[in-house]
Amino acid sequence: MTQSERRKFLIERLMAEQPRYSDLAIPQSESERKKLLRSLFNVRMPESIDEYFLKIQDEYLHDETAQKGITDITDLTPVTDGIYLWQGDITTLKCGAVVNAANSQMLGCFVPCHGCIDNAIHTYAGVQLRLECARIMKEQGHEEQTGGAKITPAYNLPCDYVIHTVGPIVRGALTETDKSLLASCYRSCLKIADKNGVKSIAFCCISTGEFHFPNDKAAGIAVNTVKEYKEQTDSKIEVIFNVFKDVDYEIYRELLGKY
Repeated sequence: MTQSERRKFLIERLMAEQPRYSDLAIPQSESERKKLLRSLFNVRMPESIDEYFLKIQDEYLHDETAQKGITDITDLTPVTDGIYLWQGDITTLKCGAVVNAANSQMLGCFVPCHGCIDNAIHTYAGVQLRLECARIMKEQGHEEQTGGAKITPAYNLPCDYVIHTVGPIVRGALTETDKSLLASCYRSCLKIADKNGVKSIAFCCISTGEFHFPNDKAAGIAVNTVKEYKEQTDSKIEVIFNVFKDVDYEIYRELLGKY
């Protein structure tokens, strides 16, 4: 199958699963078809699906990621010993684990084509990730607590694992509790990574954006918490601070330049 044929197959299968989309016309342009397929991935509930679908989906997602270009941690230059700063799409990063800024349901973002990292990670990992998260949450029996972490396979992402953490939502003025919970996110991710033998971890800017944590304060907590953890535990894990926006790159560059 060509990539276009895979895309059409996946769209038709996902539309057939949900009768409310049966009358939806498939767009002619490939860019619009990409948006439609991503939307269908996003709204799909965590339900089992056959192996042939997964085979075609996996081929499609691997090809899409390859077209975007994969960045390997071995090609990056550390800012300081064992710590990197990298600006780019975290779903294209080849390393031990990437961190997902999840919500308390921990099932991924259901908003079609939303710009959050949760949406991107679940989209390019494939439907298996939502299924695994649903299994974990069913076993747990309650929503994920803020500041904790869970680890899953990465499926179709170039990294080995995804570590999911729920950051604090800032409502109004920033509080000491907000700061403490964000620091807990970083420690929890590092602990679960070390526990599972993960050699490198890429952190997104947890709780900024949709959760309204001030970017500069969040970055300061991130850098200080990672530094303290590595010093206190003598952990050899390599840490990548992944940013997408220019403003975050400048903030981290200044902070890391002090160490």
